[in-house]
Amino acid sequence: MRDVVIMGAGKIGSTIADLLAGSGDYKVTVADRSELQLAGIRKSERVATEVVDITNSAQLDRLLAGRFAVLSAAPYALTTRIAEAAAPLGVHYLDLTEDVASTRRVKELAQSSSAALIPQCGLAPGFISIVAADLARDFDSIDSLKLRVGALPQYPSNALGYNLTWSTDGIINEYCELCEAIVNGERVLVPALEERDEFSLDGVAYEAFNTSGGLGTLCDTLQGKVRTLNYRTIRYPGHCMIMKTLLQDLRLSERRDVLKDIFENALPSTLQDVVIVFVTVSGRKAGRLVQETYANKVYSRLVQGVMRSAIQITTAAGICTVLDLLSQGALPQQGFVRQEDIGLDLFLANRFGKVYARPQDLGAADQAA
Repeated sequence: MRDVVIMGAGKIGSTIADLLAGSGDYKVTVADRSELQLAGIRKSERVATEVVDITNSAQLDRLLAGRFAVLSAAPYALTTRIAEAAAPLGVHYLDLTEDVASTRRVKELAQSSSAALIPQCGLAPGFISIVAADLARDFDSIDSLKLRVGALPQYPSNALGYNLTWSTDGIINEYCELCEAIVNGERVLVPALEERDEFSLDGVAYEAFNTSGGLGTLCDTLQGKVRTLNYRTIRYPGHCMIMKTLLQDLRLSERRDVLKDIFENALPSTLQDVVIVFVTVSGRKAGRLVQETYANKVYSRLVQGVMRSAIQITTAAGICTVLDLLSQGALPQQGFVRQEDIGLDLFLANRFGKVYARPQDLGAADQAA
């Protein structure tokens, strides 16, 4: 039985704990500085809790020593502290961050660590990179690769067309920071909330616009191999314009604490959400210009007897799948591991990764198992 630590006792951390404990193969300690948050964790013979302040290096070192892995479900600003503690201890490290600077630091730490350091193991970045790389492998040359992901309420009821389904800090960060992309073969930084486009899926209209961090390490992987590469977040039409008013016209990008307070006191959370994954690649196969698209929707459902939102399920399943593959020896045991190095069929065949499987994926996933 693998002994792992989950840093962060919020909605994602608790879902990860339920999934791992329910498998019977992991002993889990959930750590957080908030006793109130920890009180919401379902304890059992396989799940324990511990009050730990991530900013206290001595406490963090004691917690991680001798563990197989640590999974960070903590706010993005604390990610590097956990990685910096895990790397010298030889403890495998996995996180969910979309923060570009944090991932660069993790990559640096991986150069001298005896353990595997695997950032960006959630939905986007995370699963979206696995899908994109899988589609791209079948092309002789790639012209464009466009990634679109959104976690949306099934029943929008406000002008934003949005309910809180994810970390408020994370949402604000990706709406404010510069976004990596490849344009005309050149790697560039583009502003968030720009380059809005529209599309429809199953008869529903959506908009998509630049947000930071969703490409993960794909710019590194595909630089020189693709003319156009970009990532955009999916929302219902009208959301982007309102957010630009708040962040740019009212300058709340400079007062993120104020915007966070507004969001958390005005936008209710919901378990009735849907996660949309939409990836399109165009390029050449056998001399012909071809386009292929991956489209998927994942809805909220029961997990270990508890109703979980689609974003909780997909995010937790992503990091649990990567941990499981690491534990089974299917991934490198040392150094920096990119999401796009993980095969899609291998991911979908995993007991946790199956939550992403579409009906047409099941046959290939079974063969990979």
